[in-house]
Amino acid sequence: MKKIIALFSFVIIAACSFAQGFGGDPAAMKERTKERIKAPLIEQTKITDAQADKVIDIYFDAQLESMKLRRDDSMDGDAKKAKMKEINDARDKKVKEIPLTDDQANAVKAFYDEQRKKMQERGGQKGGGRD
Repeated sequence: MKKIIALFSFVIIAACSFAQGFGGDPAAMKERTKERIKAPLIEQTKITDAQADKVIDIYFDAQLESMKLRRDDSMDGDAKKAKMKEINDARDKKVKEIPLTDDQANAVKAFYDEQRKKMQERGGQKGGGRD
């Protein structure tokens, strides 16, 4: 029984590590992201299928840059904040250049803010049962 629990724990840890991007293929991760959020993105923001593809590409690439930045130990907190602002500003500029109207761009930003909030809420619940 202990062996089964140990094996199950190992599989769960490995799956979680892969899901968090440790060694995952970025192109495959991008495709899974498109499959997961494209329909709700289109529905909530009223953008076209082609616009949604571009938006997802832009946000995904910015997210990869942000993840690399967070793991970079050569920069202090203030430098990272400044670089993060640059990444976000460049992302927002690219989104508007798709082209999207101001209303559409704001709806996209609100959609991703909502997604981020949901992810943070789920993350906070994972350890909720521990003491």
